[in-house]
Amino acid sequence: MANKTIALASDHAGYPLKAVLAKVLKELDYEVLDFGTQSTDSVDYPDYIVPLAGAIKEGKAFAGVLVCGSGMGMCMGANRYPFIRAALIRTIEDALLSRQHNDANVAVFGGRVTSDKDAVDALKVFLTTPFMEGHHTPRIEKLTNLPR
Repeated sequence: MANKTIALASDHAGYPLKAVLAKVLKELDYEVLDFGTQSTDSVDYPDYIVPLAGAIKEGKAFAGVLVCGSGMGMCMGANRYPFIRAALIRTIEDALLSRQHNDANVAVFGGRVTSDKDAVDALKVFLTTPFMEGHHTPRIEKLTNLPR
């Protein structure tokens, strides 16, 4: 991948895991665009999806990582953008299949429900698994073109 920049964001519940993932990404030589939050002080998670989505749309980042308490809110919000395919990742298999079959470009983790180790292991799989294309490609095109 030419672009090794990842957009990263979390709410307060996801902040501790986001900090772990940011450190790992940097150790893996990714450039990280961190859109916050930077503490466990209460914030509204939708506010952190917007800049991450903008970075992906503008080509400043090739992929994103979002973290909130369960992962569900961030995943729902991110998938409102037609150019984002966000996947809620809880296991290595989730990471693998979301990339292989769905060409996911945003990994979403639940900071309250996913251990640091599990998230790190799954993120590594997410970042290194290619999209399988072939018969999956028309499905992704249909997904992208669903009515909004």
